[in-house]
Amino acid sequence: MGHSQSEKAANRERILSAASRQMRRDGLESVGVGTLMKSVGLTHGGFYGHFGSRSALLAEALERALLEGEAKAKVQDSDRPQTFGHIVRSYLSRTHRDARDSGCAIAALVSDVARADASSRDVMTDHIEGFIASVSEALGGNEEAAIVAVSAMVGALGLSRVVTDPALSDAFLKSVRDHLRALDVGD
Repeated sequence: MGHSQSEKAANRERILSAASRQMRRDGLESVGVGTLMKSVGLTHGGFYGHFGSRSALLAEALERALLEGEAKAKVQDSDRPQTFGHIVRSYLSRTHRDARDSGCAIAALVSDVARADASSRDVMTDHIEGFIASVSEALGGNEEAAIVAVSAMVGALGLSRVVTDPALSDAFLKSVRDHLRALDVGD
């Protein structure tokens, strides 16, 4: 019995959505085909009707996770360009730190993707470059300062999620926020 194109598209969407959430929460390697398909109510064999390989799924789900994180970050004042101060405060917030499965996929998955295949690394590279470009624009075109800021923010967010001491976790966020103020050109 065949499935309609709309049903197939809806199933693919469910697979990508579940994989995206799972990889941000538990890492790339946590996404297994059998378990994923079962979690969305589909069979393991049906996976290959949607994706050519697990690697293809991971690259697409990573793209989805990165886009969702970016969209969430831009919700505030989407009509105006974001200021550097706003970017830093939003990125290095407790709310963002605690949103492991819906926050920035760069911080959540950077170490995993460093060990992934070229297609996943290419996807992540495009988004890192976009993040740097956005920060550079907010810094008046200073790309070098933007690279430092992005590196500091991603590192601080990742470390704040790792440590078990709440005070140290907050200190990572606050210290980097405070130090990045020196890069600001007019917020």
